[in-house]
Amino acid sequence: MPFISRRLRAALLATASATLVAATIPSPVPLGIGDPLFPHLGNPGYDVRAYDIGLTYHGDNTKPLDAVTRIDARTTEPLDRINLDFTQGKVRTVEVNGLRADFAVKDEDLIIEPMGRLPAGVPLRITVRHTSDPAGDRDSGGWLPTADGLAMANQADAAHRVFPSNDHPADKAYFTFRITAPKDLTAVANGLPAGTVRHGADTTWTYRTEHPMATELAQVSIGRSTVLHRTGPHRLPMRDVVPTADRKRLEPLLSKSPAQLEWMEQQVGRYPFETYGLLVAHTETGFELETQTLSLFERSLFVGTDYPEWYLESIMVHELAHQWFGDSVSPQRWSDLWLNEGHATWYEARYAEDHADKPLERRMREAYTRSDGWRAAGGPPARPDTPAPGQKLSLFRPVVYDGSALILYALRQEIGESAFGRLERSWVKKHRDANATTEDFVRLASRTAGRDLTSFLDGWLYGKKTPPMPGHPDWHSSKPAGQR
Repeated sequence: MPFISRRLRAALLATASATLVAATIPSPVPLGIGDPLFPHLGNPGYDVRAYDIGLTYHGDNTKPLDAVTRIDARTTEPLDRINLDFTQGKVRTVEVNGLRADFAVKDEDLIIEPMGRLPAGVPLRITVRHTSDPAGDRDSGGWLPTADGLAMANQADAAHRVFPSNDHPADKAYFTFRITAPKDLTAVANGLPAGTVRHGADTTWTYRTEHPMATELAQVSIGRSTVLHRTGPHRLPMRDVVPTADRKRLEPLLSKSPAQLEWMEQQVGRYPFETYGLLVAHTETGFELETQTLSLFERSLFVGTDYPEWYLESIMVHELAHQWFGDSVSPQRWSDLWLNEGHATWYEARYAEDHADKPLERRMREAYTRSDGWRAAGGPPARPDTPAPGQKLSLFRPVVYDGSALILYALRQEIGESAFGRLERSWVKKHRDANATTEDFVRLASRTAGRDLTSFLDGWLYGKKTPPMPGHPDWHSSKPAGQR
């Protein structure tokens, strides 16, 4: 039953303009799926199959974009209300299966009242007409203003600052992006291009993913960019998106991507997606980001710095490795983040060892020295401390990078290089296009080694203190500051 009369609804619709029009839903309640680190993120009761996101950019990266988000989903339990994660925009109208629906906004949830109770196992088509506002606290993520437009940085919990969604990596889906922008700009997004249409002073660009994707990995870039095309292993189409003025300057470094991809395939198997490339954005973030098929890099990392080339290449490999570890195999919950960052750091370090004579063992010994301090400051790798309110990026601490790569080094020491290599290949094959947990990794490691590794890995994953390193009894971890 609707919570407003048909007559009142008609009056509201007749007078509605391009502002927030929300019906009154008694006691709208934000929900979540109970993630230990982000308890209010994600929503129960349905499984998203696909997003179709239309964005209209008017040429000013401080002004809201007009947007339409269509979500195809299926209920997994009976629902009286549908919760979506959304903030940083105004909702204009909502439809569920073609019928107008009442809605309310509470905290960072959009709460929808369909026309009647929805049973389990039925299709859902949710259409939300809204704005998508790049204004606000850029440190919270979402839209990222660049010198000539916009890009996205949604990790860990900021995709819902751009579009309504079930914003948790446990619910991956296929994406279509339809981006309308002034014709002198270039728009790109995850996946492969599916056509452009010119209409007057604007162009609409369409992109589609061929594999499911977590919301935090969505990427849209709009700006004065050039798309550089190249071919990777097995004739993989590759594209880099760069500021047009920098295309010649960046080409020597970007041209190394196909060989890096070939090196990664030698380690863990075939690249898991339909395309790959780098998005070099003219902005300052303080981080790079593994957005699926199109990793985000700051222009300043490559231009006007004194970083040695081997270091820049190793960072490129870090984000490339994420395409397997974090993107194709996504975490089931955010406390499984060590599986993403530990593996990306591992292959970053391995690449530096292979190509720049930077010994892995030396880096791991230094990490071991600091490991107890990292654990004291941020919790153990697989049970990290909750990030402070308003400081979500503090989740990305040293313990989930080198501190987690140290777990992989210890595991390789324990089971041998051959078994470890089989484990890595099996992991990305078994969980391709899906989600996996720390417990899944322990089980597969045990099966690969032919013995139960639960006790061995428990201390490395969850201990307050770093366990002894196999094969290196002389390694010691320094005491955290303030301890005796």
